[in-house]
Amino acid sequence: MNIFVSNLSLYTTEENLKNMFSEFGLVDSVKIIGDHEIVNSHSFAVINMPFDIEANAALLGINNIEIESTTLSLSVANENRLHLNLLPRSNSFF
Repeated sequence: MNIFVSNLSLYTTEENLKNMFSEFGLVDSVKIIGDHEIVNSHSFAVINMPFDIEANAALLGINNIEIESTTLSLSVANENRLHLNLLPRSNSFF
C-alpha cells in the first residue's frame, strides 16, 4: 500500500520517515517529493508498505502527530493522485 504523507517539515528526511513507519512494519520505500531548498516548498512523501495490515496500523498510529513543529497528514495514496503530483508544474498552457 502506498501512503501519502503531507505537511512535511523542511527538516524531515527520508531516513526519519523510514524509521517512523518501520515501527509499524516493513517499509519497501520512502520518497520525498518537493524541493527542500526552496522556502515554503510544499513537500510530501510517498511511503510504500507491502502489507496492508501494517500500513493501516501506521495510518492510525502516525496520522496527525506532530514532528519537527508540523502536524503530519496521512492518507492512502491513489495512483491518479500520485501521477498528477509528480508532473512538472508550468504556468503556461499548450
